[in-house]
Amino acid sequence: MNFKDIKPFFEQNHRGVVTTRRRNGAVQTSIVASGVMGDAVVFVSRGDSAKIANIKRDPGCTVMATKADWSSYAVVEGTADIRGWDNLDPEQLRLLLRDAYRACGSGEHPDWEEYDWVMRDERRSVVLVKPSHVYGLIR
Repeated sequence: MNFKDIKPFFEQNHRGVVTTRRRNGAVQTSIVASGVMGDAVVFVSRGDSAKIANIKRDPGCTVMATKADWSSYAVVEGTADIRGWDNLDPEQLRLLLRDAYRACGSGEHPDWEEYDWVMRDERRSVVLVKPSHVYGLIR
């Protein structure tokens, strides 16, 4: 199985679980809306979240997408790349956050100006996970 095999699943199923590593080596798990951008799985996170702190320390990350009824799932293990306020031009980030919103299954936002304001206020970042290993059970 490779990313090409599971990419459609991530494009159609946006309920996700992200696993990162804490400083002490224990796992930290969170639910996210996920999707695909190019050759990576994408999700958006608050700038002050444990996920972001963990990824900054150790970019190894796992994202699992599941069907609503839990009958199928796909997993990407890989290296996370944070695109946020510390490393991207504000206008580029604004547009990238909008693209991530769409990729995570939400379509068009009813008020993009409000969305942009919330993303700035919460210092949200886009996280792209480049796959190194994939697996799952897709029915």
